[in-house]
Amino acid sequence: MAEGRSGSAGLFARQVQKASSPLFPSQVLQKLGKTVETKDEQFEQSAYNFQLQQSEGHRLYKELKGFVGAVRVMHESSRRVAETLQDIYSPEWDGHEELRAIAESNDLLWEDYEAKLVDQALRLMENYLAQFGDFKERIAKRGRKLVDYDSARHHLEALQSAKKKDEAKIAKVGAPRDSSHVGTVPSPWGQSHDPPLSRDLYEVMSKLEKQHSSKVFIIKGVPR
Repeated sequence: MAEGRSGSAGLFARQVQKASSPLFPSQVLQKLGKTVETKDEQFEQSAYNFQLQQSEGHRLYKELKGFVGAVRVMHESSRRVAETLQDIYSPEWDGHEELRAIAESNDLLWEDYEAKLVDQALRLMENYLAQFGDFKERIAKRGRKLVDYDSARHHLEALQSAKKKDEAKIAKVGAPRDSSHVGTVPSPWGQSHDPPLSRDLYEVMSKLEKQHSSKVFIIKGVPR
């Protein structure tokens, strides 16, 4: 009973921690349709293609393992057939010695075939699939960056739409405008307002720029 209460308490603590996270309100609002979720269609398509490629790779690897297993069974069956033939083939019959040589040659061919399948197909697929872990982690990290961006944007929107605006607080979280970032992100405040960017937003976008230095991010709706 004590362990059960401890487990329940741990689950409750994790839920409380999740609810107290600065990202949690923004994610809830997105689910309710109260705020816009930033979408990167090109990234999402690439992530989908990646997942499809990984799925097909695992499928091929599974079939290859089954094929190699079947080859091993055939090898063993071939060996037993050869042994049986040698047992029932009388030494007085013509070709008795040739039969043994044929059986040994056949066994070597099976061993060579099995070894090549393992080295040139199975191991190759294992090395191929091993690369997906690192890329999967990068994709997840990129997704979290978009969540961070939405959280910062929602925070800024809340400050701007408050009935009693705290200009000092808004100015405190502000940062210099910068349009040299990765991707194309619409301005969270539209064309009719001109507040400074949130410092959190600026930091997130700077990190994205470092990760994708070959691309250009333009924040629409922010005058230069």
